[in-house]
Amino acid sequence: MLRLGLTGGIASGKSAVAAMLREMGFAVLDADSLAHQLIEPGEPAYDEVLREFGPSIADAHGRIDRAKLAALVFADRVKLDRLNAIIHPRVAEIVFHQFDEWARQGTRDAAFVEAALLIESGIHKHLDGLVIAWCRPEQQLERLLARGLSESEARRRIAAQMPVEEKLRHATEKIDCSGSLEQTRQQVEALAAKLRRTQAAR
Repeated sequence: MLRLGLTGGIASGKSAVAAMLREMGFAVLDADSLAHQLIEPGEPAYDEVLREFGPSIADAHGRIDRAKLAALVFADRVKLDRLNAIIHPRVAEIVFHQFDEWARQGTRDAAFVEAALLIESGIHKHLDGLVIAWCRPEQQLERLLARGLSESEARRRIAAQMPVEEKLRHATEKIDCSGSLEQTRQQVEALAAKLRRTQAAR
């Protein structure tokens, strides 16, 4: 079983590509959702995140307010790095456990982990390949504005991530999400066919 990563900048089309891969029968683990779960009360990273960033990031029910946490860390690179140092090792552990589980269950072609920070976290070094979904930076900005972010917040989020050109240097496969959804789907179908051919030949 090939263990592959799927990543891309914020609002670059990564989630759309992941959804298409699932439709085509591939196992895809959403690592960003895992990261969100890890900071829920009673979960492994909850206490550490509260200790690191203070009680002001918790809401009235004691849950970590992700919007407050995001505003804090995206405004300060050092804080963002601290948060990632708490979250990334725990996410990596769950990801590779899931890969092992899928392999035991007989998954044959390929399985994916989808995450915004696969390269930054170093997880990509332990994978068999990396698919990068990308679009032009001005499209990322447009999409984030459409999601309701202010322009300054959107630009801060984009600037906090690795530039797309640098991400693409790590790619074993690239999916250009700057066109229509149908154009993206055609590329994902071609990738799926290539992966199945590769595995059938092994």
